[in-house]
Amino acid sequence: MKTAVVTFPGSNCDRDMLVALREVSGRDPFQIWHGDADLPDGLDFIALPGGFSYGDYLRSGAMAANSPIMRSVAEAAKRGVPVLGVCNGFQVLTEARLLPGALMRNAEQTFICRTVELVVENTQSIFTGGFEAGERIQIPVAHHDGNYFADDATLDRLEGDGRVAFRYTENCNGSRRDIAGILNAAGNVLGMMPHPERAIEDAHGGSDGRRLFESAIGALASA
Repeated sequence: MKTAVVTFPGSNCDRDMLVALREVSGRDPFQIWHGDADLPDGLDFIALPGGFSYGDYLRSGAMAANSPIMRSVAEAAKRGVPVLGVCNGFQVLTEARLLPGALMRNAEQTFICRTVELVVENTQSIFTGGFEAGERIQIPVAHHDGNYFADDATLDRLEGDGRVAFRYTENCNGSRRDIAGILNAAGNVLGMMPHPERAIEDAHGGSDGRRLFESAIGALASA
């Protein structure tokens, strides 16, 4: 099992992601620097972590989306390699056009850092197969630009295709239709603002996030 975490200048959750993947897979992930041109051969899973890449200058994730490594990430995603983007990683995925929509400033213009409740909307993806449809889970958030926006046609398409993965039970940031995480059309790219890597053991206050990694790693191991 080969997993990798990409680090950008300003990433601050890459270590948390490395620990989560190591705990679940039993193997050390590759640590990839944003300036690298190529990914290691045979990767099974790629994670883009949270943080403030390039200090969130221009737009959150915009500069990171143009890093050399993102060309290889996009190519891997097209081949079907699972790609998980969390918080800033979600912002990078939208800026790189691997997911639709955009992440804007929180509706109340404040940084939010607390545990929130999510509803699992889709259980058919590699990331969400370990959950029950409609299940409520507790996952931390920590963001200032997590307000998901897309036009009505895009939102209707996401809803109609079952690509909304998670939804807030209480909208903490103004995201349209309470969306907390979405999938690409193929189901192998997931972007979400809440941090599952910060909820992998009871010492974190809960372990609901662990099942996301167990679902993905377990599915890959049995493929």
